Amino acid sequence: MRVVLVAVALFCAIVSTTVVDSCLPTDLAALKAVKASLTESKLGLFNTWSGTDCCLNWYGVCCDPSTRRVVDINLRGESEDPILSKSGQSGFMSGSIAPEICNLDSLTTLVLADWKGIAGEIPQCLTFLSSLRVLDLIGNKISGVIPADIGKLKMLRVLNIADNQISGEIPASMINLAGLMHLDLRNNRLSGEIPAGFSKLRMLSRALLSGNQLSGAIPDSIGNMPRLADLDLSRNQISGSIPDSLGNMKVLSTLNLDGNLISGQLPSALLSNHGLGILNLSRNSIGGNIPDVFHGNSYFMALDLSYNNLKGAIPGSLSSAKYIGHLDLSHNHLCGNIPVGDPFDHLEASSFTNNDCLCGNPLKTC
Repeated sequence: MRVVLVAVALFCAIVSTTVVDSCLPTDLAALKAVKASLTESKLGLFNTWSGTDCCLNWYGVCCDPSTRRVVDINLRGESEDPILSKSGQSGFMSGSIAPEICNLDSLTTLVLADWKGIAGEIPQCLTFLSSLRVLDLIGNKISGVIPADIGKLKMLRVLNIADNQISGEIPASMINLAGLMHLDLRNNRLSGEIPAGFSKLRMLSRALLSGNQLSGAIPDSIGNMPRLADLDLSRNQISGSIPDSLGNMKVLSTLNLDGNLISGQLPSALLSNHGLGILNLSRNSIGGNIPDVFHGNSYFMALDLSYNNLKGAIPGSLSSAKYIGHLDLSHNHLCGNIPVGDPFDHLEASSFTNNDCLCGNPLKTC
């Protein structure tokens, strides 16, 4: 995603210098307010934001050649941009996002990412930018809450506000972002439950919500999301059991639920899912036996069930799996012989330690 946005920024720079004559005075005034509210001294990026033509060589600014309106602001503190790579260092920017940015009412892309020091709140008025498709504010010190009316942004495809200090609940209106494809809220201070109706985000392919304080159960309806390939709810306070419906998802390839308060038993359909390649359920309170449902099409790059309350034997069908790269069954209550053959022959003792009575290679002989 970042490489694509950098490429777009470079393309916009070319268009701006060869086609567009100038930007509108209202856009110019808005950009000047944005510049005044932010401080970046290491790279001098805002030195290019001078003169009256903001469509000509203003770093990170792109204008529509036909309307002469500013459509993209793309400023990244860590990217493959030549200015950053030549300096050999990542950028640092402080200040806050000026509300005047909302006067750029043709804006489709707003990226102020990885600057580490941008603080303040997300301007509530951003929800009036009806053409906005990409909102990326990752890697700053932004606080406050997600705007309650975020669901008004009907054109939004990417919402990335990870690695900030945002608190409050996920707004109920978010389920109205019918075209949203990428949602990244990781490593904030969000609380409350996953909104009812979250499954209405039927275009969503990545839902990354880890490292917050989310609580409640995983909605069963998430299993009905047809495009969801990556679901990360790790390091929250999620409780209840794992919905059986997650095992029936056709395109789900990565599921991270580690570091929660999840109980109940392992759904058989989840472990027998043909497409699931990374499954991390460690550090929960999941009990019962490990279902003996692995098969020749099971392909796990990582399968981590450690630090739970699993009991019984290691299922022999694991030996029939097509591939298991990393397996961790440690810190449970498993007992009996460790199966022989692949993948067990290449695993270390740490994959099986701190169980009740497991034995066999690579642990002590039975």
